[in-house]
Formats: sequence, C-alpha cells, structure tokens
Amino acid sequence: MKALNPLKSLIFHNPNCGTSRNTLAIMKASGEEPEVVEYLNTPPTRDYLVELLAKMKISPRELLRSKEPINNELGLDNSNVSDDDIIDAMIAHPILINRPIVVTDKGAALCRPSERVFALLENPVSSFTKEDGEVVYHDKG
Repeated sequence: MKALNPLKSLIFHNPNCGTSRNTLAIMKASGEEPEVVEYLNTPPTRDYLVELLAKMKISPRELLRSKEPINNELGLDNSNVSDDDIIDAMIAHPILINRPIVVTDKGAALCRPSERVFALLENPVSSFTKEDGEVVYHDKG
C-alpha cells in the first residue's frame, strides 16, 4: 500500500455498509474520484495502519469495530488488551477496522457519520441526501 500522501483521495470502503456508501457518494458528488480500497479484500499492512492511525490522531481502540462477534471472541474490549494487540487483531481480521476511512490532502478521518467527509474535501457539495433520505449540509463557516 502506498504512503499516506495521496495525489488523489482514498477511501477504505465496505460496499455492504450504508455509511461507507454514503461517504463515497458524497465524495463523488463533490467532484472527487477517490481510489476505493475494499479493505476486507485488500487490508492495509500493519505499518500502513499504524501510519493511518497517527494521521487520524486516534487510538487503535477508537478505530476498533466492537460490534463484530470476533471482537468478543478475542476479548478486545478488555482494558488490559494493548494497542499492539488490537492492531494485530485488525490485521488478522480486517472486519474489526471501522469504516469508512478517508484520506485526502486535507487529512484523514474515520467518517462516521458520513458527513465528516465534508472537512476533507476540496470542493464539498453544499448538501447531500443520504440513502435513508436524511439531508446533510456542509457548514462552510
């Protein structure tokens, strides 16, 4: 996987996730043609994930998708589990990586909710209607 200085935008995407689909659609509606990485099929390397966490300024635990059954099986919610162990689990089981993650020249973020992507876009649309009919607005102020 390439370094985190993309020439274009990048999204770690799960097409089965509504939030991920909405985020990608906001990006496209804003004129972006992001590189789409279906991370369940093409997971990041450990080094790339560590770099990504640093760029997002979040801990591995904050990126952990705790709703997944494998999270409970591995006991990752235990406060004694180290960041390194959580990262190792994410690499072994990419479903544990929360999504969508967007990387642009403006930074990187876990875009939950999907409208968090507005801050990462060069020319975000002023409003967007999500799949469920909710309209979200980009606050330009």
